[in-house]
Amino acid sequence: MTRISVVIPTYDRATTLPRAIDSALDQTIDDIEVVVVDDGSTDETGSVLASYEDPRVRPVVHATNQGANVARNTGIEHARGEYVAFLDSDDEWHPEKLERQLAALSDRSDDWVGAYCDATFDLTGTSGRIRSAAAAVLARGDEDPVREGGEELVGEILADNVQPGAGSTLLVRTSVAREAGGFDETLDRFQDPEFCLRVLERGKLAYVDEPLVRREETGHPPADVIRNASQQYLAAYEDEVDRFEAAGYEIRSTHELLVGKRYLAEGRLLRGAWHLRRAAASPRHVPGLCWAAGTGIRRRPIPIVATVLLAGLAASVGQRRIASGAIDLDGARDGTDEPRDESDDEARVAGGDES
Repeated sequence: MTRISVVIPTYDRATTLPRAIDSALDQTIDDIEVVVVDDGSTDETGSVLASYEDPRVRPVVHATNQGANVARNTGIEHARGEYVAFLDSDDEWHPEKLERQLAALSDRSDDWVGAYCDATFDLTGTSGRIRSAAAAVLARGDEDPVREGGEELVGEILADNVQPGAGSTLLVRTSVAREAGGFDETLDRFQDPEFCLRVLERGKLAYVDEPLVRREETGHPPADVIRNASQQYLAAYEDEVDRFEAAGYEIRSTHELLVGKRYLAEGRLLRGAWHLRRAAASPRHVPGLCWAAGTGIRRRPIPIVATVLLAGLAASVGQRRIASGAIDLDGARDGTDEPRDESDDEARVAGGDES
């Protein structure tokens, strides 16, 4: 049996796909296969795959585009390895990534079914580097979360304190990936942590404290899509969310932060502020929150008074959570006071029509 099957889903990424494939083939572990699932690409992906004469590269082609989750599941179906590892076609692995993960599992019991590692993001431009550096400095004040284990990881993942990043960092037994049912094909977001939660129902995950994956920052789905996926994700784990929130984890309020940031970045400032009033943020979130607000203001300029109010809201999110405890969680769940018509409200704030 092959030791590891590497699954690379791809769609119209002929320019970045070779880098991903090469980083898999260049692993210090030789006993691998690379299952590349071409999810109905219309660019030169077919030519890229045809150029590889290495027998370890196994293309699987979808006739039509079906989405990354379906492509990953196709890869799991075709995997012949004892373990399966996932790699997005615009990401890249360190040569020792798989070797370090196998080493982390080598002296553990059969209860440990997989391992994940850290990743670095390729934030391009001066603003991206500044944002990354600021978040790293501010993160030093955060309490370190639990990063490996079984049940103890569930709350950390739901609260987004730990991001296993299954799409490029996870190595897991192929049998466990199949028993877990693969990736949820109905989710447009949060599919990576959701898959990891189902893996944790079957065993424990180890953690390699090294950035062995280089990820590119890609585009985000629309904020409405993220909001709907967040609601669907949390509803599926409602019992666990309630249990871990009772133990002190900020879960629903953290998702309010994630959703609010995306609305801010789209320039839908009032809707973003509506979500942020229930949000929980630690110091490490401040640079990203400010960046989202700045991006949104550039897209839809508003008067200086409203800008100051938004900046004050962003700066006070974490402090208000600490001072007042869980803010109106019942209201956050039923959504009865959601803004009725944001475009009209924002036009009034801006003193005119939307641009």
